[in-house]
Amino acid sequence: MKSRKSSLGIIAGGGNLPGQVAAAARAAGREVFIAAIDGFADPSVIAAFPHQFFRLGAIGAIRQSLRQHECTEVVMIGPVKRPSLLALRPDAEGAKLLAKIGRAAFAGDDGLLAAIIRVLNEDGFTVLGAHDIMADMLGPSGLLTATAPDPAAMADVERGVLVLKIIGPADVGQACVVQQGIVLAMEAVEGTDAMLSRVSGLARPGPGGVLVKLAKSGQDRRADLPTLGRQTIQNASLAGLRGIAFEAGGTILTDRQEMIEAADAAGLFLIGVGA
Repeated sequence: MKSRKSSLGIIAGGGNLPGQVAAAARAAGREVFIAAIDGFADPSVIAAFPHQFFRLGAIGAIRQSLRQHECTEVVMIGPVKRPSLLALRPDAEGAKLLAKIGRAAFAGDDGLLAAIIRVLNEDGFTVLGAHDIMADMLGPSGLLTATAPDPAAMADVERGVLVLKIIGPADVGQACVVQQGIVLAMEAVEGTDAMLSRVSGLARPGPGGVLVKLAKSGQDRRADLPTLGRQTIQNASLAGLRGIAFEAGGTILTDRQEMIEAADAAGLFLIGVGA
């Protein structure tokens, strides 16, 4: 007699990915429970699945609900903007968690996420990456679009990869825009789309720039993998870019076919490269 798989717990931030991961887990025969972060998770995305909303600081209540729903494996997926510690208002368990995390709470996102994963593991949860549930969500290597980068565009891609590998250990951001060898913008706390919104005013005459997105070096691949979606394609086009390069096997493409179609319509290239 086959033993029933434990339920998958999904700690959900914003975007469509929490729903996609839940649907994939259910299609594989697993029950799911979504602990949705209030103010970030989209109610329409998770409506079809068992879920409960929690404020960000209610760590004890989240862990208790995961246990009540027999979740031994947990996925953290979807963007959540980190609040100030004063705004967090942790419950008693949340305060203990912050004490365990210690200085990592004041460090960059990578250090904080790694500390949270460590504490969840110590609590008996196994933390998975979204790609462990949906293996095909990671972008492949090579060109995905009809439009291909010319040698000048690939030189900009290589420049962007080099820049991101240099700033990665500083835990700053996952993306940059390069045009004609000049770094026009680097992603910080504002995110990729906000970075793209300021690029058009910085562009130089001539061929447009490229967006390059990579996982930060040393980043735990179970949380906060680089993510691109159809909106990124639209924003890159509005910014006058020529294309997008992403880390093959290390970047989530939320709607791959729709992204490819949007890029083809806009005349942009979309290519997976090695880091």
